[in-house]
Amino acid sequence: MKVFLIAGARPNFMKIAPVFRASREYENVQCKIVHTGQHYDYEMSQTFFDELGIPKPAFYLDAGSGSHAQQTAKIMVAFEKVCEKERPDIVMVVGDVNSTLACSVVAKKLCIKVAHVEAGLRSFDFTMPEEINRMVTDVLSDYFFVTEESGVENLLKEGKPKAKIYFVGHVMVDNLLYQKKLLEESDTTGFSVCELKNKFKTYAFLTLHRPSNVDDRKAFGRIAGALGEIARKRPIFFPVHPRTAKMMKEHGIKLSKDVILLPPLGFQESLFLWKDSQVVLTDSGGLQEETTALGVPCVTIRENTERPITIKMGTNVLAGTKRENIVKAYDESMKKAEKARIPSKWDGKAAKRMWKVLLKNEEF
Repeated sequence: MKVFLIAGARPNFMKIAPVFRASREYENVQCKIVHTGQHYDYEMSQTFFDELGIPKPAFYLDAGSGSHAQQTAKIMVAFEKVCEKERPDIVMVVGDVNSTLACSVVAKKLCIKVAHVEAGLRSFDFTMPEEINRMVTDVLSDYFFVTEESGVENLLKEGKPKAKIYFVGHVMVDNLLYQKKLLEESDTTGFSVCELKNKFKTYAFLTLHRPSNVDDRKAFGRIAGALGEIARKRPIFFPVHPRTAKMMKEHGIKLSKDVILLPPLGFQESLFLWKDSQVVLTDSGGLQEETTALGVPCVTIRENTERPITIKMGTNVLAGTKRENIVKAYDESMKKAEKARIPSKWDGKAAKRMWKVLLKNEEF
């Protein structure tokens, strides 16, 4: 069985890495990683791939930036050529980026089976490009690998066949637990943020990058005001996304001196900070899940979430983007974390479950 694992950006590699590592247990499986180049990241050196336990991608499509249509089209044209030459049995896509949509369409039109990891997640917000990508990909998929029970419910409501829906757990948690173990076995004194962490007994950790939060000057201003209030209680460590840095400059946004600005961090250094923080403030989908998996209080600075299990069972509090609501959610998050539970099957074995599903298929 030849399987293509599609990754368009750094977080996608976090999700496909456990799948690739688990594939090594099977002699009859050949996995090849396809990097679409949706987000080119100069930090993705050989060390990055070594930390994930995966090789460098077999194919690099060099899609680059552009509008949603331009980027999707570039990926489709390049990926079609690779598929026609290589003829994989399965194309596995993860999450909800443009690469997910583009590669699903190409594979399906070439009669190649599509497996969607994180299938069924819904925010029901059609202003989010990610929601459109998720829904279209699920229309085309042959295997629906689901991370939480709401995904199963959504897919059934949309008429997807029950026999093709597999609640396997979450590969993002697989990677998180793998990386956490590596971190525990590593010498972290060389980390650029080690001295900073040692300086403060308690701190909050922030990520902020979604266009709805940083492109709108008023929304960004409200969030900045809330961060200033929270920072008076404890300092906030903020690795600044390049997009956010650009918009801060354009909007003239000034953050409190107690919001400590950091350059973008790699996964290990980021985990080194947030796993011991008193609270994580974020608009990232992945961090909502990862904080729940480790029991760290989380405040999501968004109006909605496609990951309701993190609120229902986990440590996550949905704050919205109004100043007073963010501050209120920050206070609530500490109490909520005391009663939080880890969702079913978030145990580091999701990738192994996926291979059991794929290899039971009699067509292979």
